[in-house]
Amino acid sequence: MEGHRNSVTGQARIEGVALQAGDIHGGVHVHSHAPALLPVPQQLPPAPAHLLGREVELAALDRELDAPPPPGGRCLVLAGPAGVGKSALAGSWLRSRAEEFPDGLFYADLRSHAPGGPTDPVEVLGAFLRALGLARVPAELHEAAALWRSAAASRRIGVLLDSAATAAQVRALLPGAERSVTVVTSRTRLDGLSMDGAELFPVGLIDRAAATELLTRRIGAERVAAELSAVEQVVSRCAGLPLAICVAGARMASRPRQPLAATAEALRREADRLAALRLDGESAVRGALDASYGVLDRAAGRLYRMLGQLPVTEFTPETAGAAAELSRADADATLDLLAGTHLLEERGDGRYRFHDLVRLHAWGLGQTEDPPEQCEAAVRRVGEHYLAVATVAEALIMPSHRRMARDYHQPPLHVPEFTEETEALGWFDRERDQLMAVLRDATRNRRYALTWQLADAMQPMFVRLRPHAMQLESNTLGLAAARKVEDRIVEQRMLTSLGQGRRNAGRIQESADWFAQALLVAEEIGDRKGKGQALIGLGHAHRDLGELDSARARFEQALVLWEAIGYRRGVGLLRVALGEVATDAADEAEAVRQLSTAIEDFTAVGDQYEVFRAQAIRGRAYLMAGRYGQAGEELEIARAGFVAAGAPHWQARSIEWLGELALAQGETGIARERFTASYELYRSVAAPDTARLARRIEELPTG
Repeated sequence: MEGHRNSVTGQARIEGVALQAGDIHGGVHVHSHAPALLPVPQQLPPAPAHLLGREVELAALDRELDAPPPPGGRCLVLAGPAGVGKSALAGSWLRSRAEEFPDGLFYADLRSHAPGGPTDPVEVLGAFLRALGLARVPAELHEAAALWRSAAASRRIGVLLDSAATAAQVRALLPGAERSVTVVTSRTRLDGLSMDGAELFPVGLIDRAAATELLTRRIGAERVAAELSAVEQVVSRCAGLPLAICVAGARMASRPRQPLAATAEALRREADRLAALRLDGESAVRGALDASYGVLDRAAGRLYRMLGQLPVTEFTPETAGAAAELSRADADATLDLLAGTHLLEERGDGRYRFHDLVRLHAWGLGQTEDPPEQCEAAVRRVGEHYLAVATVAEALIMPSHRRMARDYHQPPLHVPEFTEETEALGWFDRERDQLMAVLRDATRNRRYALTWQLADAMQPMFVRLRPHAMQLESNTLGLAAARKVEDRIVEQRMLTSLGQGRRNAGRIQESADWFAQALLVAEEIGDRKGKGQALIGLGHAHRDLGELDSARARFEQALVLWEAIGYRRGVGLLRVALGEVATDAADEAEAVRQLSTAIEDFTAVGDQYEVFRAQAIRGRAYLMAGRYGQAGEELEIARAGFVAAGAPHWQARSIEWLGELALAQGETGIARERFTASYELYRSVAAPDTARLARRIEELPTG
């Protein structure tokens, strides 16, 4: 039998554990706890079936891509007026060259003209990095951007940054990889990007032939041939702007028995009425939108106007139903109707959004046709919808989290009943941008109760998903709101949350300062549970700083408080903390005693996640004492528990300690494998531990 030879060449990349060898004798055992591979990102929104009138622009983009790449990757800016089809052009071109981007196509809406202002670049980086398996992102923009560049360095990717506001907003999002291509769409030229080597591609209006063909594909050649004069009038009044043509075409397609001349006449009237608003073709869009809006039934028109008032940029049937007080089924059907008339864009997964100009149109109609109190009520209902759903998710994910007040003007509509933690966490993950939009809008409009209550309800998202920048912003807004309403209990809660957020972000001294403020407020108002929370936060900060005696004193002080009020889960948490301090101090007997008692506490209150955490730390205590058999058993049980719970940070920590166990037993190869798996998990959550693991791997003996 002929021998076999394996080779790796070209652009191949090996994921996970690899073994390269000649002859192998005996058994080979490879155990990898690395996370499952994610699918290659394909984030571009749906593209139009036919892109007409863009042959010149497509050819220019192709020539640019076929030229030798610059060292820092390509940045291509498509600039043109609103509604001209920049996004459709960019998306269609990237899809047509998808083979050039085997490592994925990424998309972000930078929302330069959305309510609430442009998208925070850290939020965009978070979405990109999560798509690559890096679940948690540094809070600081420069750190998040550096992690993105590192993750993209060896990849061939395409990125579409849609509706950019400024060059600075884009610059932080450039991957910087030589084989990467970033396409930016904007209403302005973004001349500042020329310093980064960006190439400008103007996008203008389409000609009459392309516009006529676009209408023909929408309404059919027979109707066009039958009323060619009306079609020519529609094309003329849409001014070569693709968005206006699509809206007008959708109106005509939805009314197959109505003469096309009716649409042409409607556009003439609206063009006359809106002539004073002419700006880069916007009057053509406004005229087409008014004509389409005019044929909506009462319910669809009201939903259209109400959606235009909302701070969120994407809508589901649930949020739409809350806005217009519709059943979910009616909201779903009406959203579909609005998408069919080209007044909304369908994003997939039951989500919709406005084009910028359409949103402005819907907002303006709401401001003129509806009483202000009705518009405000729609915004309030949607805000309270998000608060109610977040509160339901909070109760499932963190049942021991102390309940705070929730104020609703009326019972919220369409609140789901989550049955699994993963389902609730998935909702938080999908809606994180919408939650932040509601929170910021509530702050701007001085709805202080909604601000702090939503910040409080989002706590499970911060603990499990670790979006550091969002946590810091939301808790800061929540603290300011609590102080506005002079609620000291809420103020103490927000101060504690700020301390936790700083600690999660690795800013230990800052976290200690926030916990100290929380302790002062708790003492002033006589809140013993809040005082214990502040003390445990201070203790963890001091332990992180290496001040073990101070940490132990804080934990013991809190333990007395929580035992006195019968808070058993809190007592368990403090015993875990004391067990960690004892382990650090090499006092194995005390560590095992505290951790074993903590496991009893958590078992009694049904908190299995904390049972696993206590077991992992007890396993480390056994390891430090040389009780290797018990250490391995505890750590493997804990690791499996963290996999099931979806807790990558503690999974990484358990595997790291299993690596230490292998090293202590002289199994250097297994130790290297486990440290590498731990490193990858830490890296996936942007944990500060990544650098320590990298050094640990480098220090391992070779051979």
